[in-house]
Amino acid sequence: MIKYKFCPQCKTKLDLTGEYPYCSNCDLTIYLNSKPTASILLIDGDKVLLGKRAINPFKDEYDIIGGFLKNGEDPVTGVLREAKEETGLTVKITDLLGIYMDTYGKGGDYTLNIYYIGKIINGEMKASDDVAELEWFEIEDLPKPAFKNQEEVFKDLQKWYFSRGAEN
Repeated sequence: MIKYKFCPQCKTKLDLTGEYPYCSNCDLTIYLNSKPTASILLIDGDKVLLGKRAINPFKDEYDIIGGFLKNGEDPVTGVLREAKEETGLTVKITDLLGIYMDTYGKGGDYTLNIYYIGKIINGEMKASDDVAELEWFEIEDLPKPAFKNQEEVFKDLQKWYFSRGAEN
């Protein structure tokens, strides 16, 4: 997590006595917000597509397709972009699974993670960007996920699937 000591605009030493760092020279409050992410669980029958991470944190562990939103980016736009970057696929959102909190790696920034359910529309599946491999897993038998919040996401995915899976 970034620890501010000086103002990023004018380099004045910040007042760190309040809830947020404050620059009296610029009248700037630095809000320490969670970083937003958007991810998609692509479903095909009784399987979900996961990616093996090509980078740290948690290199070589399984992760849900998605990532950090760009500044000002709508989560729907961001998750469609991330899916295309990481898999080469055009996808469609079919449902919202939920919103979960976590941190990005050990001691990292807090994250606000939005998870969608989706399906593949078209394209040729190919791992790229920060994904080393793509693999289909049975929803009943999911691997250990890279990030702690994804343990809860996987449980919620299984609940969603078994309560609504017949509709897919």
